[in-house]
Amino acid sequence: MSSLVHQFSHEDLLRNRDDIAAGKLWQFPGGIHPPQRKELANKTAIRRLPPPSRLLIPFKQHIGQPGTVLVQEGDHVLKGQPLTAPGPNSGLPVHAPTSGRIKRIGEHPSAHPSALPVATIELLSDGEDEWAEKHPIADYTALSSSELIALIAEAGIAGLGGAAFPTAQKLAADGQLDYLIINGVECEPYIVSDDRLMREHAAGIVRGIRILQHISGVKNVLIAIEDNKPEAIRAMQDACSGTENLAVRIVPTRYPSGGERQLIQLLTGREVPANGLPKDVGLLMQNVGTAYAVYRAIILGEPLLERVITLTGEALQQPGTVWAMLGTPVDTLLKQAGYVPYPNARVIMGGPMMGFTLPTLDVPIVKGSNCILAPAKRELPASTTEMACIRCGACADVCPASLLPQQLYWLARDHDHDGLREHHLADCIECGACAYVCPSEIPLVHYYRQAKADMREQYIEKQKAEIAKERFEARKARLEREKQERLERHERAAEARKRALAEREAKAAETASASGSDTTGEPNKPANDRVAAAIARAKAKKAEQQKAAQATENPEGQADAKPEAQTESSNSAEALKASPDEAPENDPGNDKKARIAAAVARAKAKKAAQQGSD
Repeated sequence: MSSLVHQFSHEDLLRNRDDIAAGKLWQFPGGIHPPQRKELANKTAIRRLPPPSRLLIPFKQHIGQPGTVLVQEGDHVLKGQPLTAPGPNSGLPVHAPTSGRIKRIGEHPSAHPSALPVATIELLSDGEDEWAEKHPIADYTALSSSELIALIAEAGIAGLGGAAFPTAQKLAADGQLDYLIINGVECEPYIVSDDRLMREHAAGIVRGIRILQHISGVKNVLIAIEDNKPEAIRAMQDACSGTENLAVRIVPTRYPSGGERQLIQLLTGREVPANGLPKDVGLLMQNVGTAYAVYRAIILGEPLLERVITLTGEALQQPGTVWAMLGTPVDTLLKQAGYVPYPNARVIMGGPMMGFTLPTLDVPIVKGSNCILAPAKRELPASTTEMACIRCGACADVCPASLLPQQLYWLARDHDHDGLREHHLADCIECGACAYVCPSEIPLVHYYRQAKADMREQYIEKQKAEIAKERFEARKARLEREKQERLERHERAAEARKRALAEREAKAAETASASGSDTTGEPNKPANDRVAAAIARAKAKKAEQQKAAQATENPEGQADAKPEAQTESSNSAEALKASPDEAPENDPGNDKKARIAAAVARAKAKKAAQQGSD
């Protein structure tokens, strides 16, 4: 079966819905109870800081492809103005958090454990905080779901619970949904951003929930909050009072109950299948911060420019929560909170369980950031030297995804990617519960993250190789096709030439046949016979001409009985006689005038004989 909801019989599904409506809670496997330490930052209201003098805005702050930059260095921009166009595959734009001048567009260290450089826009604030034109929606119910989804995408909203998945893409998913779950659990120690947001902006969150209902068509909503947030529970219950189909569910404090799959199982008893999504079991989940961002985008016309950040840890003199503009450098926020550094101090982005130590403080707050933790030296001691695994099995006992962390550890060390896939590494939510209970101080999550990164890289390289292979095969097929087409063209041309030659020969034969006879009046004969007849006629004509010439030279009619050779000699002699200059001086009949006259007479006779034969 593709999803658990399809495995229910109709009666089981109805019973499950009745249990959910009655407020029944289920259990998820594993889980731990670390010290909460939330009181450090949840006692004061959210502060609004002045715009920082410098903002670092990465192109990519969500799951998906980065956008295309729309501005140039030196441009003046207004607050809320798009800086990038959405990238492919449901990408999101980023906007100017305040007004100012674009100083630089280039690479800058990212908010990542590696601090790898990413494409970033550096914006210098002008201190005016001047807004671009807003487009608020007075009545969102007058718009269709697709129109509202487009507006949410244009606002650049990504999930603010930490995953940063594009909200519009999540809302556009097809499927019949039973419940919309709003996640306000915030189970990780130290972090209180959602807690303070629910206390101070419950009404805006509820309006955002109503918009999400309208878009998704979901009738029933469950708002989940851990029981260690009594003020937030009361604020949300008051905001939901008098409204239908909105229910606040109080869940017990246990880490990681705020994980998507864990919270779904806790509230509904349904399990999201491996490689599946909540929609596969008829559910849609959004964070309370995301719901509030949707409210501001639709009702107020404001794109996602800021978010609530928890500044906590004993190394801060003024811990609390602040509205931080996206792109604010971490060191700027720490100065606002009175950070007192010490040698080899650590600053963690995120909480102590799922966060990571920053290699540099000159990195920006992004859409997925929710906490900056600056612990004192004694507060969170650095991990000791990693020791050998003693195979105690404690990691497997606390794993909320029912995995085998110890086996995954060995497979990750051996780079056995096939084994990792067989043991469902992809289902690991990297909650850190296994590393928290490990007596050997093994950073298990570090190994899992590294293995996932390697597998992603391997997958990307495999995809590139397959694409290259497809292109090569396509090129090879194209060249072969073009060669075959050339051969076919040549064959067609040769056939055409043969046909033309045959047609000409046939036409010539038809013409010869139509004439009926040759010039001699004889019946039509083969070509060789016609040639022989022509030669015979030419010889006869020549003989007649020679006979006529002899008759002219002998006017008395004496027959010339000399042989042919003698005739030629007499002709030569006559030629000599025709040239008086060449005649011998002792010729007895050497009368010059007589010879000339005789030569003229002979020429005239010869000419007359030729004309008569013709």
